[in-house]
Amino acid sequence: MSRTLVIISLIFALASPVFGGEVTGRVQVNNASDNANAVVYIEKESGMKFSPPAQQPLMDQKDLQFVPHVLPVVAGTTVQFKNDDPVVHNIFTPSPAGDMFNLGSWKGNEVKTHTFDKTGEVVLLCNLHPEMEGYIYVAPTPYFAKTDDSGNYTISDVPPGTYTLKVWSEHGNARPQQVTVPESGSVTANFSTR
Repeated sequence: MSRTLVIISLIFALASPVFGGEVTGRVQVNNASDNANAVVYIEKESGMKFSPPAQQPLMDQKDLQFVPHVLPVVAGTTVQFKNDDPVVHNIFTPSPAGDMFNLGSWKGNEVKTHTFDKTGEVVLLCNLHPEMEGYIYVAPTPYFAKTDDSGNYTISDVPPGTYTLKVWSEHGNARPQQVTVPESGSVTANFSTR
């Protein structure tokens, strides 16, 4: 009986997905009304390779705003762009990380897409409504998180190892930090933008 239990335990252990630790912390975003929308990410190390996600994230235009205001993605991701307003919108970017695309102007249910192969900040603008501004931040790895209003973030399922952790915010960046992620449990890294 005990031998059977050992075998069953081994089968479950081998079948269970292997997850890593997590990186948590807080980002103080200076010169902003709150600490939301900073992107914390792990820099790519030599030998790391990632496939883009199968599901395409959505950047919407609603109530004359880009929603979400900041959308972090990993390099190689195709993003869907939609217009949920009753007026005509345009989406373009002058940013090299976004290939300086211009998706044109449209109204209604049409969805357009763009694939982001270069890392970095992509500012999104509408030439029909100059007050509109949003961002896509293209991270080099899928290990990233966006801060909440209080500046808190959690990056989950990070393989154990030592990495460089970086922060991007439309209000300024923060000094990179080196973190060592355990096989399980968490490591904390706090930042302040400048």
